[in-house]
Amino acid sequence: MTVSFGKIKEFFRNKTVRIICLCLMALLLLLASFSVFAGEKEESGYVPTALEARIVDLLVKIEGVDSATVMISEEGGRAVSAVIIFEGEDGILLRNRILEITAGALGMEKKSVLIFPAA
Repeated sequence: MTVSFGKIKEFFRNKTVRIICLCLMALLLLLASFSVFAGEKEESGYVPTALEARIVDLLVKIEGVDSATVMISEEGGRAVSAVIIFEGEDGILLRNRILEITAGALGMEKKSVLIFPAA
């Protein structure tokens, strides 16, 4: 079964065939872009350090904290700041407890600890 170039050329002269081929190519392009841009997304790829995990373990034991994410910045092996995002009831007393525990456990000033409720 041989197909000559002339037959293929004649096949694509048909306007309906060209429209169908363009639609199929557009559909393939759409599927390819969907798999690239809307595929499974990872959270952030960030793996908490052992110290951050230990602080999270402490914080979730506080009444009112359902879960927490902790990021600690270190310089020279010493914690210099911490950011905490927690889920649970929000209030001044709870934020103060989180602040006291985190600053105390890390041996740092309270002003270097930022605390935010999760959205």
